[in-house]
Amino acid sequence: MSEKMGNLRRTIMCGELRSEHDGQEVVLMGWVQRERNLGSIIFIDLRDTTGISQIVFDNTVSSEIFDKAEKIRSEFVLAVRGKVRIRQSINKEIPTGEVEVLVEELRILDESETAADLY
Repeated sequence: MSEKMGNLRRTIMCGELRSEHDGQEVVLMGWVQRERNLGSIIFIDLRDTTGISQIVFDNTVSSEIFDKAEKIRSEFVLAVRGKVRIRQSINKEIPTGEVEVLVEELRILDESETAADLY
């Protein structure tokens, strides 16, 4: 299921996002640190060498993108394009904890084997 980057080019590193980027369109690339699927909303912690940013998929994205996001697991490599917004619940434990990226475009660049895949 690996995809090519297409026209997506990183515009900022995950660890550089701050509240002053609110409303800006960005392209992030990195590895999935953790994913949380709450049914109608999916949160993913995306990391690169500079830090972690939270990316979000909700009912405003196409069903095709949401369905693809449901398949994402830890250590998948992603490229995403979306808009930065202020988080409703701020995470003061990380420098990027005031913002998140609402994803509008998703590319799964590489998958990783999970423990279930190995047995």
